[in-house]
Amino acid sequence: MLDIIFQDSDVVVVDKPPGLLVHRSNIDRHETRFALQMLRDQLGQHVFPVHRLDKPTSGLLVFALSSDVARLLTQQFANREIAKRYLAVVRGHCPEAGEIDHALKEKHDRIVDRQARLDKAPQDALTHYRKLAEVEWPEAVDRYPQARYSLVELRPRTGRKHQLRRHMKHIAHPIIGDATHGKGVHNRYFARRFDCARLLLACTGLEFEHPITGKLLRLSAQPGFGFERVINAFAWQDAVDNSG
Repeated sequence: MLDIIFQDSDVVVVDKPPGLLVHRSNIDRHETRFALQMLRDQLGQHVFPVHRLDKPTSGLLVFALSSDVARLLTQQFANREIAKRYLAVVRGHCPEAGEIDHALKEKHDRIVDRQARLDKAPQDALTHYRKLAEVEWPEAVDRYPQARYSLVELRPRTGRKHQLRRHMKHIAHPIIGDATHGKGVHNRYFARRFDCARLLLACTGLEFEHPITGKLLRLSAQPGFGFERVINAFAWQDAVDNSG
């Protein structure tokens, strides 16, 4: 059962756990559980996804309860009118704050994106980040006797595929648990030391105008399973609590 953060007659927002697909995909043909079907069965009615989170990313996920509301919400996402806030744990001590303005070439899956144009120009992509906390961990994880990590707040202004993961790699601070863009030795260490094998990226805040009532919705969620063990181990809870 999915944890429902907000629900009325038009909109439902759930807290998606890591490792759950939003809907069926040819990328993971063996999967049998999907947020779309789970929420439909939970509510006993059709639901319409209006955006997506990557399978390994947890956090706030918005559904509409009618096709008309879905169209209005999708338009808000397309027009960049929805403010999104993520928390992530990254390797190294990253700068205090900054802007990553780095265009991204669209990456295609050879199964899912067979119809896509391969010559498409890189798309503009913009992410704002802010460091909330850092730690110098007294254990040798890689080549050094100590390991450095940072807790960061990420606010994407565009919505490109894997944008946050690719942008953090671009500034040499990859997200822990990222099997594609991160470093395996750190990912394995977190899985072994903190029993946390997940991607440490969570959508913890959304702010948008209700498409029917016009009311401003400010929604939040906790970083979730595994992530909170890391926060506690690094004594970062105060930084999380004071960061909203």
